[in-house]
Amino acid sequence: MSKYWSEVAKKIDPYVPGEQPQDKRYIKLNTNENPYPPSPKVLAAINQVTTETLRLYPDPECRELRACIAEYHGLTKEQVFVGNGSDEVLAFCFQAFFNPGTPILFPDISYSFYPVYAKLYNIDYKLIPLEDDFSLAWDKFCSPNGGVIFPNPNAPTGRYMPLEAVETILEKNIDQVVIVDEAYIDFGGQSAVKFINRYPNLLVVQTLSKSRSLAGLRVGLAIGHKDLIEGLERVKNSINSYTLDRAAMAGAEAAFKDEAYFQTTRNMIMATREKTIVDLQRLGFTVIPSLANFIFISHSRVLAADIYQQLREEGILVRYFNKPRINNFLRVSIGNDREMKSLVEQLTTIVR
Repeated sequence: MSKYWSEVAKKIDPYVPGEQPQDKRYIKLNTNENPYPPSPKVLAAINQVTTETLRLYPDPECRELRACIAEYHGLTKEQVFVGNGSDEVLAFCFQAFFNPGTPILFPDISYSFYPVYAKLYNIDYKLIPLEDDFSLAWDKFCSPNGGVIFPNPNAPTGRYMPLEAVETILEKNIDQVVIVDEAYIDFGGQSAVKFINRYPNLLVVQTLSKSRSLAGLRVGLAIGHKDLIEGLERVKNSINSYTLDRAAMAGAEAAFKDEAYFQTTRNMIMATREKTIVDLQRLGFTVIPSLANFIFISHSRVLAADIYQQLREEGILVRYFNKPRINNFLRVSIGNDREMKSLVEQLTTIVR
């Protein structure tokens, strides 16, 4: 610990991303990346914009991309905010909508960046325990609070909460901002975006990293009432007005316009997910119901930590969280059919 660190830097426990070892080639099923490349139209758009215009600053308001996203959802661009990945958008949300002193609510098993941001910005929080089956106890999010945030589908479990329950949370917290983190919504769930014009306290956060194969481009977005979007803009413009570069904006816009490619690849991932679930259940794995591009699995006879290590030695990376309640589970990203076949073959050897 450096003597030059601030008190904040000393106290925080940074988020730990999935490992990216460089010692050999791995089948990477640990970071929820899309196994398929971006749309060819995205690559063409990026190539077109990476010319002499790179010497110029990008549009700080990202007007064309925001208009494109708004049209996609039947909204106005004043209801759309974009940032450098959904993690940055979430960081802006904690600064824009939550205050010290009144605890915000989020699940005890959830995206591990939430407590990191809360500590970084001195926001008090209360953990709401998931049910024994890892479903979200939505009724417990209706007590007095300083704001609510949860992923839907949840991470790392993959469980999805029906929109009826989401709407109840919105109704019971009408004076607080409710953030629905929909990083994985495109793999089978229904988006809460349909509630935007009905609930001024709703903010939906999404990413292009997963379903649109753009993890390397870093584009995230938030959709909500124009007053919420203005709050995010105020924070962003106090830190960095140019959060998205020209290539990112061009690629993201092209991704939204190639609906056919988007539907094809996400349906392929969902089909592979369902086949993998059946294969793993035959091997004796418990698989938590998932509407994400990953599954959460556990075996009754072999410890998750041991499975993780043996898979790693065989060149397959999955995610292991050594935390209470989930320390015998593995999160497995859905790869292509060949990658998942290799996974099942190795798991067959390990458990038998």
